[in-house]
Amino acid sequence: MSESSSPRAASFPSSPGDPRVDVTQGGALLRSLTGPLARWLPRQRWFAGKGRPLAGLTLLSATELLPCDAPGYAPGLLHLLVRTRQSGPAPAAGDCYQLLLGVRAALPPDLMPALVGRPSEGPLRDRAVYEALYDPRLAAVLLERLRAPGRLGALRFDRAPGAEIPRGLTARALSGEQTNSSVVYGETHILKLFRRVSPGLHPDLELPRALAEAGCTRVPAPCAWFEASWPDGDGGGEPLTLGVLQPYLAGSSDGWQLALRSLGSRADFSAAAHALGRAMAEVHTALAQTLPTSVLDRGQLEQTATAMHDRLAQAAGAVPELRPYRTGLGRAYAALAGYARGGGDCLAQRLHGDLHLGQVLRRSGEAHWSVIDFEGEPARPLADRRLPGPPVRDIAGMLRSFDYAACQHPDGGSWAADWSRASRGAFCRGYAAASGFDPLSTPEVLRAYETDKAVYEVLYEARHRPHWLHVPMTAIRRLAAATP
Repeated sequence: MSESSSPRAASFPSSPGDPRVDVTQGGALLRSLTGPLARWLPRQRWFAGKGRPLAGLTLLSATELLPCDAPGYAPGLLHLLVRTRQSGPAPAAGDCYQLLLGVRAALPPDLMPALVGRPSEGPLRDRAVYEALYDPRLAAVLLERLRAPGRLGALRFDRAPGAEIPRGLTARALSGEQTNSSVVYGETHILKLFRRVSPGLHPDLELPRALAEAGCTRVPAPCAWFEASWPDGDGGGEPLTLGVLQPYLAGSSDGWQLALRSLGSRADFSAAAHALGRAMAEVHTALAQTLPTSVLDRGQLEQTATAMHDRLAQAAGAVPELRPYRTGLGRAYAALAGYARGGGDCLAQRLHGDLHLGQVLRRSGEAHWSVIDFEGEPARPLADRRLPGPPVRDIAGMLRSFDYAACQHPDGGSWAADWSRASRGAFCRGYAAASGFDPLSTPEVLRAYETDKAVYEVLYEARHRPHWLHVPMTAIRRLAAATP
């Protein structure tokens, strides 16, 4: 078995209870894996196609990182890029996923929870196929590949100049992630693997590299990464970013944990929020100095306000609780349009894209905040996540995060609301002190983006966590009643 880059397709049976596979095209490897993957993929947290049955798979590439037909009990390691096809009114090619599969003749008991299946035919017949990241021995192979830049089959491994990556670090896969998978090596490095991939330089590689070049110390600089070319020629020549290795900030707590501790002990969080505002301003400033910027003029801001109105209408159509507040919320978008007509504009630059308290880290006893996870909102197309936008969009995301934290306090009442208000104000003051731009100086823009974010949250919570719907609805009532 070696490397294949020609697409191979297979279909799944229409009957969900029939485990057999009707192979219409493809080679022995795909026939060997289609059945197990059909059952395993929909159960993964990072699989985006939940709710629509899998109708088929296309194998885009297969690369052996370790031989999968070695004698004895030596494990093999197989890297796959597969594209899904899901059933529905108009079945079409779906998402592309990165899979790392271990192959063993017999699976040790501690790896049984990672089992994908035992193919009944083909080159992997009767062998145990499993999620390789949970096997420290196989996860270590990825680190060694990243230590030695070069090509292997469809994959290309790169390493930042001067980056130190020690040998022999013990690998530990993290659990609980939703859209990606991560492996910690020792206590010094962490590898993030992107599961759903598409052509284009991934912002979680692009932006930290740009910030490192700018000398910004707020973001861990990438040490190494690996990519692949889009195998069937549809990617416009752009690479698929598959994984990024960065320093691991051991001993750190994220801002969400720190905020909840502050709320739990009824402690003021203003100093920490002020420092966090300064940190985010430094990141925005470095991104604006390193990457292209533009200005959103009247026409663009009016289009933005119209798009916000449209999203509100769609969300209110799906969530009845939102409907009584449409008029009040719409005033925020009208104020943004009025700001534009009055000659107002906004800087547009590269952003974090999904900023909240869970995306910032601080070590115990230190005041220095670090910012992580620059991939943006995972549900949005990669091209959209790389578009410039006004910094106030990130700021609005953090302000909403303070509100989310305050709503977790079981008996906070007005005290928790005061905690959030003080934290929000301190964050804005810290941002202004470090950047020279006060987010509160353009209240029309800030309110419109915060309202748009709260509307998005209502739709998300109604679909995925109905028991959390009261959190964004608290903000919706406040924003709808606010005077422009």
